[in-house]
Amino acid sequence: MFSGLVLSLCLVVSCRAGKLLVIPADGSHWKGMKPLVEELGRRGNQVVVVIPEVSGSLGPSEHTITLTYPVPYTRTQLQTIQRANLDTIMASDTSNDISRMWSYYQTLTVLRNYTRNNCDSLLSNQDMMQTLREQRFDAILTDPFEPLGVIVGALLSLPAIYIHNGLPCGMDFEASQCPSPPSYTPGRFTHFTDHMTLRQRSVNFLWALLRPLACRYLYSDVNVIASEILGRETTIPELMKKASLWLERNDFTFEFPRPLMPNMVMIGGMNFEEPNELPEVFLFRE
Repeated sequence: MFSGLVLSLCLVVSCRAGKLLVIPADGSHWKGMKPLVEELGRRGNQVVVVIPEVSGSLGPSEHTITLTYPVPYTRTQLQTIQRANLDTIMASDTSNDISRMWSYYQTLTVLRNYTRNNCDSLLSNQDMMQTLREQRFDAILTDPFEPLGVIVGALLSLPAIYIHNGLPCGMDFEASQCPSPPSYTPGRFTHFTDHMTLRQRSVNFLWALLRPLACRYLYSDVNVIASEILGRETTIPELMKKASLWLERNDFTFEFPRPLMPNMVMIGGMNFEEPNELPEVFLFRE
């Protein structure tokens, strides 16, 4: 599957060796994306990865060019904030529907502040943005979990390839216009299964109604930044609707069956480190 995925991306970029801009998301998102990015570079494509100077897990990768931009916090400050946010989220009560919604709101607030800082740091860096314009990339590969890559792709007018494992407020469904019937597709963070009672279906329907409001809250600051940069009134959902390809880091072995759009490809988990060889196993029989 991995070789087929690389071949598909090479065809999206071009039939020859192309120039690919990569703007990843921090954390486990990058671990699943890094092997793919390195393999594209190894196969002769010019891959440029843009990351902040301070991050949790981002860093140089093989067969790629890494560009960094300054951010208004140190590594110590980032770790302190991340630890405090994680403690707050983990301490949240999720024993009932109301408490789950409150925990969900806290998670959105954390993501909202983090994505705003990163977007503002890169997009206001005139030297870095000019460098990216001069590169004349063929496409952009990004994780829309952080909308920075979405805005940069729109600004540079690049075909966008999104690789993700679900977005916080179900934006992948809205942006791709993919059906997500709440009658049998349980929403994320609801802890429901595909066998729901009438009460659970009602709650799931309520979550579906609240998703657009959650997205509006999550991207409120970033929408303003995107509108200023692009010189027109726009929103992150509107920009994401123009994606050329959605690479879904999911599999129906682990997820409940749901509809997919023609430009969506299920690529499995891919959120793992390079496996070690299995040791020799000796079988002894009496």
